Amino acid sequence: MFEQLQNRLHNVVKTLKGHGKITESNVTEASREIRRALLEADVNFKVARDFIKKVQEKATGEKVIRSISPGQQFIKILNDELTEFLGGDSVEIKFNSVGPTTILMAGLQGSGKTTTTAKLARFLKKKYRKNPILIAGDLQRPGAVDQLKVMAKKAEVDYYCEYIKDVLQVVKNGLKKAKDNQNDVIIIDTAGRLHIDVELMDELKKVISLSTPDEILYVADGMTGQDAVNSSKAFNDEIDISGIVLTKMDGDSRGGAALSIRKVTGKSIKFIGTGEGLDGLEIFHPNRLANRILGMGDVISLVEKAQEVIDTEEAEKLAKRMVSKEFNFEDFQQQMKQIQKMGSISDIMKMVPGMNKMPVGDVNEKQLIWVDAMISSMTVKERQNPNIINGSRRKRIAKGSGRSLFEINQLLKQFFQMKKMMAGFSKKGFKRMPFNL
Repeated sequence: MFEQLQNRLHNVVKTLKGHGKITESNVTEASREIRRALLEADVNFKVARDFIKKVQEKATGEKVIRSISPGQQFIKILNDELTEFLGGDSVEIKFNSVGPTTILMAGLQGSGKTTTTAKLARFLKKKYRKNPILIAGDLQRPGAVDQLKVMAKKAEVDYYCEYIKDVLQVVKNGLKKAKDNQNDVIIIDTAGRLHIDVELMDELKKVISLSTPDEILYVADGMTGQDAVNSSKAFNDEIDISGIVLTKMDGDSRGGAALSIRKVTGKSIKFIGTGEGLDGLEIFHPNRLANRILGMGDVISLVEKAQEVIDTEEAEKLAKRMVSKEFNFEDFQQQMKQIQKMGSISDIMKMVPGMNKMPVGDVNEKQLIWVDAMISSMTVKERQNPNIINGSRRKRIAKGSGRSLFEINQLLKQFFQMKKMMAGFSKKGFKRMPFNL
């Protein structure tokens, strides 16, 4: 997401770098291009207008710093305002010091509330060691109760459901079970509803009155357009939401409408959801997203992702072997598996500063599978000592993996080149290696 916005803003900054100084003229020109980029990304018209106004005021009033280029100075202004536009500081769930914390999930039908409910429970259990319970309050959508039950089991958290039509009774009984179980977090899934559906909105208000939630999170589909912006404002006017969760943020939409929700409602985006997996939920960091949109990478998120999925002890062993003469295809295969745990290669590359303009979109994820197949087709001796892989062995590996002899030769060539490069790192010092996190 945001690729279109990233590309347009990159071009604006690139143009500014060609100017010797920041003037009212080139600021106006750049602002016009930024405004067009925001509107094309489906950012709300009023939101885009206010954003541009602030950027222009800052840029024209900023003192020129001689030690940096005009382009760099404008990037900083743009980054600061974009960070503020996205919410400034990240805002997390506020837990009660005494008694359970109750969270109610609301939003339109199809926004991904039930999936997000389970993801949130999983997230809070892993990150904060909480003991959550899910209450199935969506009695409108067929299969919603069963879906929540299945996902709660996968997330390994408690749940409460009943196959009746009285949502207030279900919530009341669910709250009782939470008390009996001593759950410290209660997450209530609710039915999707339009803000214009008076009956269902009244029902939601009754559920809120009964459960007195500490947090009301509005779940918004990141792939929807301006309708999501209007609906979020209407929901906020009716029930005073406390925060926003943007779902499906790994989709191909322009994304601007989702980001407009924050400005229109005045409430913080607290989480971003990606994919269908239960671990696809992360805290929303405005500054990190601003960096990524402007092509400055997101190293902090990259490191955090690595720390979450990579075995530190195993990674240290691999790093030491990489700079030694002992590094072989078994180590290489293990390294590939560690990297794949972090997600797609294209997503990882976008977090690396300066790599956003590289053709990572063309990275064929299947190539990793093919490399794994080629290595797996080697014998144990060949994996441990690649130097013995002669012509006849290469032909056998190609046949066994279903790949061409050319690909086998390329793999071996790249492996030995990498091994030579890594040996060079060892002479400079192991502690200076970039992968030694």
